[in-house]
Amino acid sequence: MKIKLRIFAVAFLLLILGTAVDIVSAQAVKAGTQTKPTIVIVHGAWGGSWAFHRVEDLLREKGFNVYRPQLTGLGERVHLSRPDIGLGTHIEDVVNMILFEDLHDIILVGHSYGGMVITGVADRLPDRISRLVYLDAFVPSDGESAMSILGSRGNWLKGMTKGDYIVPVWVKPDQLPPKDVPQPLKTFTEPISLKNKAGLKLAATYILTVEAGKEPKDDDFWSQAQRAKDRGWPVLQLTADHNAQWSAPVALVEMLAEISSKRTRELQTNR
Repeated sequence: MKIKLRIFAVAFLLLILGTAVDIVSAQAVKAGTQTKPTIVIVHGAWGGSWAFHRVEDLLREKGFNVYRPQLTGLGERVHLSRPDIGLGTHIEDVVNMILFEDLHDIILVGHSYGGMVITGVADRLPDRISRLVYLDAFVPSDGESAMSILGSRGNWLKGMTKGDYIVPVWVKPDQLPPKDVPQPLKTFTEPISLKNKAGLKLAATYILTVEAGKEPKDDDFWSQAQRAKDRGWPVLQLTADHNAQWSAPVALVEMLAEISSKRTRELQTNR
């Protein structure tokens, strides 16, 4: 009889402990806290979320939660492409994904043109973002567009503009997916509108990718790295071409993991 009572007591205790854990977990979810770091990666022009598939796999192996929002009219959503799609559309894509997935304390990464997008997202949802990471990307100020930032250096884009789209020479109609696709011109010409000062105060890191044997100042995004430096952001250098997600995925993931670790330590120190 005593043995049965002991077994019952142990079982009851385990039930109580399990219920307590469930309650704490539910409260944590309700409060927006997450047990694992979350990284959201916004792809660049003409590409798609498919380009960061390998990076996601490597990050998940390290315990990260990873999201790769697909911008409208590109990648798997190319069937939705329209001339009136602009920067605002792409900002809305990422904003809605964060809201509907109920993500908090995220590290938001923007590659290339994706820097325009994450800047707009930061303006809209500063309370959801732990840190911004610009991966060889545009760093816009209020009222700037990708085209205005490029200035005369963007003449090569004008040469590839056909009607309402920018069609790179490497984009061929007979290519099979996954592939780059034409991008609405408006995404490059629409200026960004920044209204929330909290978004401008978010912690940020810039990663400049430089090909082996080349000087950093010769990189196409050197001016953006300097802009980041002027804003007081850490500027890291990664040996890779512009598409580090393909040319140096392991090194890129290690760098993102280190950025995440540093941010976690900063937040713990400030609490």
